[in-house]
Amino acid sequence: MDGIRGWVFDLDGTLTIAQHDFPAIRRELGIPANDDILTYIAALPEPGRSDLSARLDAIEHRLAEAVQPALGAAQLIRFLRDRGDRLGILTRNLRSVAFSSLRALGVADCFNEEDVLGRKDALPKPDPDGILQLTQRWQLNRAEVVMVGDFRFDLEAGRAAGCRTCLILPQNSWPDLADWHMPDCRSVLNSLSPGLGSDRTAG
Repeated sequence: MDGIRGWVFDLDGTLTIAQHDFPAIRRELGIPANDDILTYIAALPEPGRSDLSARLDAIEHRLAEAVQPALGAAQLIRFLRDRGDRLGILTRNLRSVAFSSLRALGVADCFNEEDVLGRKDALPKPDPDGILQLTQRWQLNRAEVVMVGDFRFDLEAGRAAGCRTCLILPQNSWPDLADWHMPDCRSVLNSLSPGLGSDRTAG
């Protein structure tokens, strides 16, 4: 990962242990099983769109209360902050939920407020809008920026933005979309600073 100076992280399943049961959320909201939640809601006429969006917001805030850090996530974020890299969050959740999660991880102070983008601050992934906002604000070449996430949408957004991509997942499900594949954040940290990410108790 030489030459990377800007890091755009997904949140749920990347920096936190995945807790969003999307099939259950779809059932609770009455959304068809194979439909993307945000796309489905955006296509609804009013007042249904606002009503369902508010219900989704409530679900996300409820889930945020039980957030747990992913292995090595907090340690990785602090390492990158301390060496002067730019850090951003791009999530399909609400920005307020993202900050709640970052506070729970103990790393909220590592992020500038304007660099945490939720679904109301940028077009949702896989659209590259959020990444492009961050690279422009940071004044970095896109080749110096990596999108880090656990799902295809993260990788597709990174590809569309012209930046590098890193998949955080035990298995490499999308090898054609991922420049790097790591099983967890601790492995990313260890690749950047061998030995630093070896403590299994580190957050």
